Amino acid sequence: MSTPLLEFDAVEKSFFGVKVLKGVSFNIPEGGMVGLVGENGAGKSTLMNILGGNLQPSAGSLRFGGESYAPQNSGDAARQGIAFIHQELNLFPNLSIAENIFLTCFPRMGAIPLIDRTEVSRRAAKLLRDVGLGLSPERLVETLSTGQRQLVEIAKALSIETRLIIFDEPTTSLSERETLQLFALIARLRSRGLAMIYISHTLADVFRLCDDLVALRDGEVVGCGPAKSFTSASLVALMVGRTMTQLFPDRRSSTPPREAVFEVHKVRRIDVPNYVSFCLHQGEVLGLSGLMGAGRSELARVLFGLDPRESGTILLDGEVIDSLSPRDLIGRGVAFLTENRRSEGLCLDASIAENLTLATLAEHAQNPLRWLSAKSLQTAVSNIRQAVGLDSKTGDGQCVRSLSGGNQQKIVLGKWLLLKPRVLILDEPTRGIDVGAKYEIYRLIQELADSGAGVLVISSEMEELMGICDRILVMRSAAIVDELGRAEFDRERILHGAFGTEIAR
Repeated sequence: MSTPLLEFDAVEKSFFGVKVLKGVSFNIPEGGMVGLVGENGAGKSTLMNILGGNLQPSAGSLRFGGESYAPQNSGDAARQGIAFIHQELNLFPNLSIAENIFLTCFPRMGAIPLIDRTEVSRRAAKLLRDVGLGLSPERLVETLSTGQRQLVEIAKALSIETRLIIFDEPTTSLSERETLQLFALIARLRSRGLAMIYISHTLADVFRLCDDLVALRDGEVVGCGPAKSFTSASLVALMVGRTMTQLFPDRRSSTPPREAVFEVHKVRRIDVPNYVSFCLHQGEVLGLSGLMGAGRSELARVLFGLDPRESGTILLDGEVIDSLSPRDLIGRGVAFLTENRRSEGLCLDASIAENLTLATLAEHAQNPLRWLSAKSLQTAVSNIRQAVGLDSKTGDGQCVRSLSGGNQQKIVLGKWLLLKPRVLILDEPTRGIDVGAKYEIYRLIQELADSGAGVLVISSEMEELMGICDRILVMRSAAIVDELGRAEFDRERILHGAFGTEIAR
């Protein structure tokens, strides 16, 4: 049996008397790769923050490399050879690749306290070659794609004597090609003997990459062993504490098309040659599929008035919308859940209650002086918390930044559900959240459609679109190239449309 590189021994952590880690014990062997899975709020982030020195355990201990390990800060962890690749990449876009890589450890000119720029470029170029990124070290990070930025993060991790790398949801913003490139790099790094912890809600990737799996639920290890000893179904049951017989709520049979609620006629973005036309009906869940770069998110931003349009007409309930500003559209009952919930969908340092009521404050100020009614706000917050299934352990005043990704996403969705929208545009609504939280969001989408609203869902997960939608539109090069009714859903046809290839007959 391999020698353990990292050992967790009965680790506990409590916040304000509430125990969030309850005697967590497992180990990672030298050169091994362990998948860490669990619902949002299961304790994964807390455990990794202890490993990284950002938190100290309330009880229990860790050993790293056969010695006692008790980091007091992230610098301690880095000096021991532990590197993190976070879901929210920690790069400065206004700095160069090389500057980001060596931000805390610039090579110096011997004893002179000056940065050796030549050595910085040389080392950075070597690290970029190691991760398969053929770019100049002087290139600004703001010009890079998400996949390229992630490779820069890995190069940054390798700039120290790394022994263990933690990947936290590394593929959530990557295209399929970038994901395969990342997996190939992980295989190369493993061949060098690096140990890894891989955290992901994409179970297929966990099974593909990892030797062993550790499942957490409510701060406890509920499953631990070789990956081959689990199935997807058994792992999900461990994570959620019950057997899930289906991943998607039952979608009622498609009814004959009702009246159009949102019509898009030949809408074209600036500097884009192709235009888009489609119709969203009352009570319909309409999916928008396509590869990254096909123009799906860009279209959503135009429809919500965040980006300008070159030409075209948009109608809501048969009436032409002249003013395409987010404020006007929200007033008309159009809502947009952005794919980047942290930077565009939430006020992270505000409370749960403040975020939930952000789009509907005017409804709670009906008195002559336009003062907000605390009672009305409290009632609205209480009702929507229950509707979206927000964790009952969180108080209304809790800072949103401290919540799990699944709870943050529920708050963004709850904010728009309070608006009682006629049209809801969802861009990657379940990215980076666990299977249990996904099911709850799917249920809310269906309930909103059943109430008569039109829902437009943009997703990179084809199974998700096929599971929840009534129709799917396929985009390529900023144009809609195919349309499929529910009875026609076919993975191969959707892929051929997205890639622009012919289906063999």
